[in-house]
Amino acid sequence: MYGSVSIIDIENSAKMLDEDPVLLARFEEKIQNGEKIEPHDWMPKEYRRQLIRMIEQHAHSEIIGALPEGTWITRAPGFKRKMALMAKVQDESGHAQLLYNAAETLGKTREEMINDLINGKSKYSNVFNYPAKTWADTAVIAWLIDASAIINQVTNSKGSYGPYCRALERICMEESFHLRYGYDNVVTLATGTPKQREMVQEALNRWWQPIMHFFGPPDKASVHSEILMRWKVKMASNDDMRQQFFNQYVPKILELGLTIPDKGLVKNKETGKWDFSDPDWNEFFEVIKGNGPCNKERLAVRRMAEEQGEWVRKALKKQVSYTEIGRAHV
Repeated sequence: MYGSVSIIDIENSAKMLDEDPVLLARFEEKIQNGEKIEPHDWMPKEYRRQLIRMIEQHAHSEIIGALPEGTWITRAPGFKRKMALMAKVQDESGHAQLLYNAAETLGKTREEMINDLINGKSKYSNVFNYPAKTWADTAVIAWLIDASAIINQVTNSKGSYGPYCRALERICMEESFHLRYGYDNVVTLATGTPKQREMVQEALNRWWQPIMHFFGPPDKASVHSEILMRWKVKMASNDDMRQQFFNQYVPKILELGLTIPDKGLVKNKETGKWDFSDPDWNEFFEVIKGNGPCNKERLAVRRMAEEQGEWVRKALKKQVSYTEIGRAHV
């Protein structure tokens, strides 16, 4: 699971071009030829910086993204649902490890990334700063938020940085199972008792705006740069990915007899695409600033996990040092 890395910070666009022109030309030619950039290859400083931001935000989102659903493991209806949800949460944590590994190849340590997260310096996807109030919330998250994540990840798996693309290919395969799990849960509720149907409709109503926010602000308000698209750091615009989600999933939602809480939602007869109302972008930016319903709670849980797990990390480091000493005496 993952939220769009839509907030690409460009401190100074001129800085991108402050590089050796010969090396920069070779780098860009390699990307245009469809070749992957690997950790040992020369790359512009800004390319490295933006990739670190992008990949570590993705990794943080996998970890934090497991929290809303994780609170329902002990309350899931039935043993099979508990096991499936537990496996999903474990998968998300595993995805984070793959992504932290990929980010480390760019020169930033995992410890630095975690510290930046718990200190509020690094971001994660806004969508995970909302609570999962009922079991139906977990179904909507697993289906529609994971569907959004797959659109984003499949797109970016065609990017230019090899370690990130390879991690995304594996993650996408597992996310497709998460999506099917979520869809099955939504179908069960939507075709169940009146109370179950009401519950899933209320969950959809709550999550629709965060889902709209998922891909980031509209292109006209986004600060991403043309050069990052050219370098294939980002492979599609926020608006394009959001539109793809609407075209793929609005019909599926309506087929279940559910109502989408958008009075402006209508299929455009000329384009064949879905037109929709803008969400509240002021809320989006407020959540980024740390003022969402669960921002403080999410970081507090992550900070507690880091503090309580410190003894394990220390023990592992000692074990590694003992092993190295033993090898030195063989």
